[in-house]
Amino acid sequence: MAKILILDKNVADLKVLESILAKEGNDVISFSENDDVLSLIYEQNPKVVLIDNTTNDGLGYKLFEIIKKERISLPVIFINKSDDSYNIVKSFDIGGADSITKPFIASEVKRRIATQLQLQILQNDLESQKETLNQTVQKQVQEVTAAQMATIFSLAKLAQSRDDSGMHLERIQRYCYILAEDLSKTSKYSKEIDETFIKNILHASPLHDIGKVGIPDRILLKPARLSFEEFEIMKTHTLIGAETLELVNYKFGDNSFIEMGIKIALSHHERWDGKGYPHKLCGEAIPLPARIMAIADVYDALRNRKVYKSSYSKEKTNSIIIEGTGTQFDPVIAASFKRVADKFDNIFNEWTD
Repeated sequence: MAKILILDKNVADLKVLESILAKEGNDVISFSENDDVLSLIYEQNPKVVLIDNTTNDGLGYKLFEIIKKERISLPVIFINKSDDSYNIVKSFDIGGADSITKPFIASEVKRRIATQLQLQILQNDLESQKETLNQTVQKQVQEVTAAQMATIFSLAKLAQSRDDSGMHLERIQRYCYILAEDLSKTSKYSKEIDETFIKNILHASPLHDIGKVGIPDRILLKPARLSFEEFEIMKTHTLIGAETLELVNYKFGDNSFIEMGIKIALSHHERWDGKGYPHKLCGEAIPLPARIMAIADVYDALRNRKVYKSSYSKEKTNSIIIEGTGTQFDPVIAASFKRVADKFDNIFNEWTD
């Protein structure tokens, strides 16, 4: 049984249509005035609407325009005079689903209504199949993406293993995620840091030191502080990493997460005061992901023992980072770190080497 709405100012014709459609088991709602038809459509949610178009006042077309303007998706069948070829054609031209003519032929009315109802069933089936297909494709994309992310992380981990076999990358990911999530709630960065940004920095952050694959062992693995000349060579890992990722991005198409990885790899050693490297950028000229990474990377370096230094306590590490506000670090991000410092400590202890 289908709910069908009929608007026909001719009461006698209205009764004829009611009789024809009711005999087919349809729930017929008839209307002889169109003042409240729109609200009735919303209330009753009919499957088909029939609109009388045999009067000379053009009200049938006006009502149809209102329905279209409201973006109501349902078939509208116009009722025309059998000898009015102009309006029969116009009914289709303006987007009507079909046309039936007066005087009514019961078999024709039944068949045209049945056709519209069957089309709706097919349309619903098509939409259902489309949704199923979309879900299947999305699942496959997620599986492929997960595999790609795992491969990239493995490569970053391999690059890190030359001078550090610990859990540095896993901690860095979580530090950056925590900072980005907190910053997304600030007035300063709420528009720039959305869910996509947070997801990208989680996956892109392990790429920050991938350029170290190009640094000679005698420098990368030196068990002491580097000389000035050696440190100048070490600085080039930012350029090597960015160039490598730019090549990947060029060969395999633009990717927002790789693009963020380029910014992080190139600029995570820049300083807010312009005294960093490789380009001595300052302030907001430093990409935001790199400014977030700067704090995460320094925090982890301070908390861990190096050949030339012992590990620092969380209190001393926190103090050093806060003291770097406005000189080494973006003041807003440093303030964010202060809010989430305990979470950093939890991450460090949970993902200890």
